[in-house]
Amino acid sequence: MRGTRRLRLALRLCLAGAVTASALSAAPAGARAAAPPEERPTDLVDPFIGTTNEGNTFPGAAVPFGMVQLSPDTGHYAGYDHAHRRIRGFSLVHLSGVGCRLGGDLPVLPATGDVTQTDDARYAAGFRHEDERASPGYYRVGLDSGIEAELTASARTGVQRYTFPATDKADVLLNAAQALHRTVASEVEILDDRTVRTTVTGRGFCKDTLPYTVHTITRFDRPFTAYGTWDGTTVTPGARTGHGGAYVRFDTTEDRTVEATTALSYVDAAGAAANLRAEGGRSFDAVRQAARRAWERRLADVRIHGGDLGRRRAFYSALYRSFLAPNTGSDADGRYTGWDGRIHRARGFTYYQNWSLWDTYRTQTQLLSLLAPREARDMAVSVVHVAEESGWLPKWGYGTVETNVMTGDPVTPFLTNAFQQGLLAGYEERAYRALRRNADGVPPAASPAVGRDGNPDYLARGYVPYVKDHQPPRPGHSDYAFGASATLEYALSDAMLAQMARALGHRRDADRYAARSRAYRTLYDPATGFFRARDTTGAFTGPADPAHGAGFHEGTAWHYQWLVPQDVPGLIELIGGRRRAEERLDRFFAYDRLLTDPARTAREEWVHGPYAYYGSDRYNPNNEPDLSAPYTYLWTGQPWKTADVVHAALTLFTAEPAGLTGNDDLGTMSAWMVLSSLGLYPVQPGCAVWALTTPAFPRVDIAPDRHHHPRRALTITAPGTGPSGHYVQTLRADGAAYDRTYVTTSTLRRLRTLAYTVGPRPSAWGTAAGAAPPALR
Repeated sequence: MRGTRRLRLALRLCLAGAVTASALSAAPAGARAAAPPEERPTDLVDPFIGTTNEGNTFPGAAVPFGMVQLSPDTGHYAGYDHAHRRIRGFSLVHLSGVGCRLGGDLPVLPATGDVTQTDDARYAAGFRHEDERASPGYYRVGLDSGIEAELTASARTGVQRYTFPATDKADVLLNAAQALHRTVASEVEILDDRTVRTTVTGRGFCKDTLPYTVHTITRFDRPFTAYGTWDGTTVTPGARTGHGGAYVRFDTTEDRTVEATTALSYVDAAGAAANLRAEGGRSFDAVRQAARRAWERRLADVRIHGGDLGRRRAFYSALYRSFLAPNTGSDADGRYTGWDGRIHRARGFTYYQNWSLWDTYRTQTQLLSLLAPREARDMAVSVVHVAEESGWLPKWGYGTVETNVMTGDPVTPFLTNAFQQGLLAGYEERAYRALRRNADGVPPAASPAVGRDGNPDYLARGYVPYVKDHQPPRPGHSDYAFGASATLEYALSDAMLAQMARALGHRRDADRYAARSRAYRTLYDPATGFFRARDTTGAFTGPADPAHGAGFHEGTAWHYQWLVPQDVPGLIELIGGRRRAEERLDRFFAYDRLLTDPARTAREEWVHGPYAYYGSDRYNPNNEPDLSAPYTYLWTGQPWKTADVVHAALTLFTAEPAGLTGNDDLGTMSAWMVLSSLGLYPVQPGCAVWALTTPAFPRVDIAPDRHHHPRRALTITAPGTGPSGHYVQTLRADGAAYDRTYVTTSTLRRLRTLAYTVGPRPSAWGTAAGAAPPALR
């Protein structure tokens, strides 16, 4: 009961007067059609979307949130680029959408003939896309060597099936010394005539991070006829141990198929063996069918109706990518390696890892809270354990280590979102203690974390000074090197922490954090009308042109000017009032041109290359800092413009390899596409508020929080929605008129229907005073 009261209080404080669900449910619910859609969502997913133009996705096999992502490597950041034509191997670990080299541990490649090369770039096999297929949990390719390779996966194992030509020299190469990142140590051991064990220690990402270690064990379905290992370029037939890699040979003159199961553990070799016992022992086809069923269950939480086939493919492919991470980190027995380097055991939860928090706190975190609450809870609990075991909360965590990549304080809205969504029951105070320490301090010298390294100045001055090229004491990014954007990120996080503190009864803390949430004002330069970086003397620094100013991480002052979701009314007042804000937003989105040709405007005015973060005064849908910017129009009383901008941005997501805009960053961009297509967007990340705009499909059936409310679903209807008719005329929630442009999570969970009527011209819907989400105080 205590947890329930706390959650209710948190929602009241977070929303400052939101419409309650009970008032809405007084009206009769609308009728709902029961006919199921004809298509299976899994049939609409195309894993090749995003594999070119720096989307950095991978086409290989995985299950939702699995430890293993068995996928081909051609040499790019995430392993695969659609423009490449040679595969170096099929490796175990890939993160969807990362913009630096990461993963790719233990590339395995089938070959024929004598083994003479040990560099995977040299022995790489050619292939053609015409002979390549992928679907959720499955990948196959025909190699130019005449070998067919098929991949599937369970949570902790990757299963390979190779069909060779008729030969007595059918080889499988296991390269322990090479990966997408830098491998600093590796060992390989042939245990018996069916089994190979490896240990790989790697490091690197965007910075030279601390090392981490993975353990693997590979079990083949029949005995080898020969084997050997290599060190450097020296291949030793018959050797059982080595540091570079191993090859095993089969006679396929009659039986041409070889299957192998590889289990992975971040704990130790015994953990890999236990994972193999728990999840191995099944045929390739059985594992493939189980993986497909897992994806069918997961994707069935959202059923869309209508829209063209390409749009449906783009949607379900984005939903699929949203469920690829974070990843299982604990073994089948619950053991995991903590950030303190020690072995722990998860009791009552699954331990997860891989935290691209600067990205995911804005969209993917909230989507998982809605559609995968059980997993989202375990993810939040895992982050609390990271803090308790290592002494500090993560910023960008990979495997068992902190990378300190990116800036600000993204873990705070991540955890406060879990609290506001009711997913931290029993962990509220433990999470709050970790968040308070993170918000008020700096990690000690012995910690591998950088944390909020700008805190000493932020707490004393109200801003983080910009110090060009400042390097933190540990590998990673320093908030001082991006003082302006770090200040805005800190203020946002302080606002969300204030809501949690107040709900838990920590009133003094709440007042203190709420006051700090207004620190964005210290950066406002009246001479330019934009935020600007300040130096250590307090003076504004860097070029005055907001498109070329200094101190912003992967963006400009134009992009970051809208990153004040905690107090948009205050921001609008600061920059000169509603009319001035409207004019600036219209220029930012090239709105006049957008009305004439939205798709072309998105491609020519907004997007200037995957990594074109700087020197721009236009919206950049390729990157995170201004993802929520289209929804700012809700506060200017022009919700139809939000619909115009969102629907234009959705045209960037297509059913092609280049159909993903920007790095996917562990599902961030994909989750933006999914949420915006549904017409639900977490406009105040870390608080249980969902902005409303026109959905992209005539009907959507959602099973939100299905583990908590198993038979309740939400149906969103918008008949006729499309390029010529996406302006909201009216909205009814469970049959009652609804004029606000937001809902709360508690309301969303109780609703059965949101029924839009749309038309070709803007209306007065959502324009009244108080229709927009309230500021957080």
